[in-house]
Amino acid sequence: MAKLTAEQRIERCHIQLMKHPKFCLFSGLFMVGKVSVDDKVATAKTNGLSVAYGREFIESLNDKQLAFLILHENMHKAYRHLIVWKHLYKKNPTLANMACDYVINIQLHDYDPRYQDIEFPTDENGERMGLLDEKYRGMDSAQVFKILEKELGEGFGKGDGDGRNDGYQFDDHDWDGAEELSEEEVEASAKEIEDALRQGSILAGKMKGDVSPEIKELLTPKINWREALRDFVKSVMQGKDQTTWRRLHKRYIGMDIIMPSSYSEKVGSMVVAVDVSGSCISDLPEFLSEVKSICEEVSPECMHLLYWDSDVEKHEIYVGNEVANAVEVTRARGGGGTSPEVVPKYLVDGSISPECLVMFTDGYIDRQKPKDWESISPTPVLWCILGNKSFNNNLVQGKVIHVES
Repeated sequence: MAKLTAEQRIERCHIQLMKHPKFCLFSGLFMVGKVSVDDKVATAKTNGLSVAYGREFIESLNDKQLAFLILHENMHKAYRHLIVWKHLYKKNPTLANMACDYVINIQLHDYDPRYQDIEFPTDENGERMGLLDEKYRGMDSAQVFKILEKELGEGFGKGDGDGRNDGYQFDDHDWDGAEELSEEEVEASAKEIEDALRQGSILAGKMKGDVSPEIKELLTPKINWREALRDFVKSVMQGKDQTTWRRLHKRYIGMDIIMPSSYSEKVGSMVVAVDVSGSCISDLPEFLSEVKSICEEVSPECMHLLYWDSDVEKHEIYVGNEVANAVEVTRARGGGGTSPEVVPKYLVDGSISPECLVMFTDGYIDRQKPKDWESISPTPVLWCILGNKSFNNNLVQGKVIHVES
């Protein structure tokens, strides 16, 4: 029997994976972008849309290892790693590559922990190629990147040329190729990838296969946090509608009808309480810019800005036009633990009764005791959780939205 070429082996593996209950979810992804075999590619690489496999590397793999490699590359596509995390690549290519691989490989391990159908590629010494560490379970690439940066140092791996360290990853990530994609190509590929995963999830259901929680999250409609924040504040801070004959309604003047115009009295105060214990500070300017624009619409009498960790470290008050300058003049202070319950206590002790309270935190907190928050009832509370996708909404009382970092 003639030996199959690398191209034929890849095609055969695609078909086998499409028929497998565990992996049929990814069937449509195999059709997204181009698939090629390139003698110049050392192992495999993707720009997030197309995949190129190295001929020599393919020939060194058994069928299980090839299946693992194909799924690995297509999961980079599924999570759109090379688009979403390009800012990590610009900061440190090697750590960005490692972070993305850690996220993918633990999921592939979970799909087949006994390696009955897929297995990690191995080098010439039989050593596993690829990154796997249980401590990164449930994390996204940004969270893994921060840990790696802390443990290995910001300069780790820099100067390697392609950003890939042999012994750490077995594939290349074509960030430069992803950068060359036009906005139209990026948008079109995002829709194509999502459609492929949705069709794959339907097929998995028919074949009684599983769809991982991570993929289910990808397919869950996303809420625009800015719109959610705006809707929350405006819904609870509506001014009292009044009319005045001092300013006539412009719409009716042209019809020779004299009608009073309406206006809203200024509403009370709002409190924005910012977690300064960790990763939130870098996103504070963007967050406050959004709060500023909301304040311009609802015209609160004042905005209280609290910085908290294990205590309320700083309290700034902005009145009227001062709100517009809050982003430029505010100075965060903190760095301790993370105890959200200090906020309601501070409000009570300071006799501050806002019309709404917005909590901004990365969500790494303990369950909050209801009695800690009963003191400010019935003040509406909105929790803006930064980047922590695994946050349990049941830990807190009030509405929860997730802010994308």
